[in-house]
Amino acid sequence: MSRRSSGLMSIWAEAQRQQQRQQEARQRALTQQQREQERQQRAHERDLARQDRERRQAYRQAREAEARRRTEELDARMTALESLLSAGCGAPGFRTSALERPERLEPFNPGHLGQPVPMPDPNAYRGFGNRAQYEHDWHAAQAAEAQRQQQLAAYRQQYDQWAAATLADIRRHNAGIGETITALREGDPDAVVEYFSAALYASTAWPDEFPHQIAAAYDPGARQLVLDWELPGFGIVPEIKSVRYMPTADEEKETARPVTQRRNAYRDVLAQCVLLAVRELFAADEFGILESVALNGFVDDHDPATGHRAQIVLASLTVGRSVFSGLRLEQVSAVDCLVDGLGGQLSARPDQLAAVRPGRVPGDVGRGVVSHGGGDDPDLFEMDPIEFEELVAELFRARGMRAVMTTRSNDGGVDVEALDPDPISGGRIIVQVKRYRKTVPPTAVRDLFGTVQGAGANKGVLVTTSGFGPGSYAFANGKPLTLVSGEELVDLLAQHGLRGRLGGGSPRPARGSGGAASSGEDRPEDRPETHNVLGMSWSGQVALDVCALVCDGGRVLSDDHFVFYNNPRTPDGSVRALEPTLADKAALRVAFEELPAAADRLVLVAAIDPEVNPEADLSQFTDARIRLADATGAELGQLEVSDGRPGETALVLGSFRRRANGDWDFVLGGQGYPGGLEALVQEYGIEVA
Repeated sequence: MSRRSSGLMSIWAEAQRQQQRQQEARQRALTQQQREQERQQRAHERDLARQDRERRQAYRQAREAEARRRTEELDARMTALESLLSAGCGAPGFRTSALERPERLEPFNPGHLGQPVPMPDPNAYRGFGNRAQYEHDWHAAQAAEAQRQQQLAAYRQQYDQWAAATLADIRRHNAGIGETITALREGDPDAVVEYFSAALYASTAWPDEFPHQIAAAYDPGARQLVLDWELPGFGIVPEIKSVRYMPTADEEKETARPVTQRRNAYRDVLAQCVLLAVRELFAADEFGILESVALNGFVDDHDPATGHRAQIVLASLTVGRSVFSGLRLEQVSAVDCLVDGLGGQLSARPDQLAAVRPGRVPGDVGRGVVSHGGGDDPDLFEMDPIEFEELVAELFRARGMRAVMTTRSNDGGVDVEALDPDPISGGRIIVQVKRYRKTVPPTAVRDLFGTVQGAGANKGVLVTTSGFGPGSYAFANGKPLTLVSGEELVDLLAQHGLRGRLGGGSPRPARGSGGAASSGEDRPEDRPETHNVLGMSWSGQVALDVCALVCDGGRVLSDDHFVFYNNPRTPDGSVRALEPTLADKAALRVAFEELPAAADRLVLVAAIDPEVNPEADLSQFTDARIRLADATGAELGQLEVSDGRPGETALVLGSFRRRANGDWDFVLGGQGYPGGLEALVQEYGIEVA
């Protein structure tokens, strides 16, 4: 007899099955989660491996690109040396007109002072009680206009004085050049030597690293110029032929240029230098003064026979105009032309300083020998301090002034006092002399201005063997101060028959940090950064974008040389945007020495930010100035810039312009644009889509 189930067992069994299914589901979920984690881990490891491979590949490509760049530079240098003569023959000949200074002055630009103050419109004051407000605003506008006219007249008078003095200086210089040209036409030996020396120095055919030392004399009877001309040393030919990156050793492998190849290349360079120098001399002879040239090419090195420093002649050539003019120099083999074609001499082993017998030397002419660039001119750095000050005083006398040195025990910061007799631009001049190797600090310029004011002088002149930074020119701007750099000083001495040079084969004075002369060179790790910081500030709450354009004349070098919010730096990093300090509203970092050689000005502009203030104009841009600081943040000076005007949304604040000696000077702007930044940059050659 069967017993009937109560159903409890089936309930229990079903519960067990449910529990089992839940446990299996949890186990499956855990297993799936572990598998997903393992999959993600494997994917992460693959991604890391891929990134590592990409980093290694990018690193290798960068090292290979650097090796290629170095090899390309070596190839380009060799190509330039091989084509020295052919490239030089394409340069125009030097002319006497190059010695003259054009009578071209910067035109008068009144800036914002040229805009009359707008008078209030009476129609805008209709209504009860507005008459008094109108009269108040009208009188205020009249007072502002009177002040503007007074400032404009003073600014114009200052400009006229500057223009008259500058034009008189240019005309004095050109009158002296005219006398030299007259003497040159008459075959005066001194004038002939000075002119043809200038022709060699001014030639653009010589690479920058080539030496420029010359000793010359002129034989008027034979109409022959005899000169010793310095040639480059053996190191001008690269010792390395190519560079290749070795990934296994993670280093660059340099392949040396074979010695025979270097020696042959060096002989070819020497021959090209001699032929090119003769070509430059004949090409510059616009009056037919030279019948022939006798040139000895030498290197300034240690004589292997004595160990002493000496001028070792490695090439010599005497050639007449008629013979030389029949050559096609662009097609010749320089060595064959010099030795076989013209019968000149060329060292067989110039790398070992094997000398040749020179032809006629300047001392054989029997007249005064004029030398430039070598040890014959007194080194201004090594000259006795009193002699140096006397030389500067003599320079002022040569310019038609009366100049005396002050008593050193009580000179009050004055080294030379000069009196310019010109009734218009003349007066008492205070001269300070700074024999520095590094850039003159702005404090010296400030001290000179204080001395000029204290002495009641008309003008102050600071003469140095070094140079000046933008801070010095910024402070001197608009004041009766003239800054004469070392290179300008040497040029002025040469123009007035005085002699002086800046060192003997040592580098030119460095621009970038203040300090007095020292006997040794700075080590790279000791040299401070030489960039400047330009901090902009202004009154008013209008939001502005401050931008910079690196230009050649009135055209920006490229779109990449326009620094603004979408392009915060130039390709070379010489100009870049900075986060402003608390004292500024905008800032730029500028390394003036690193600006491209093709650039002659850095233009600073400000424009309304259309996203922040779409309806604003520059009427709220007032009390603006540029704070010039050095790399440490120390303020060097302040540059005042034009206020904004109603209706304009972009403004040229001013521009730093490269002087002939490489220094940078600030010129006030003021040109406004109602079309904003877009209209402004279009005028500088940037296409806006």
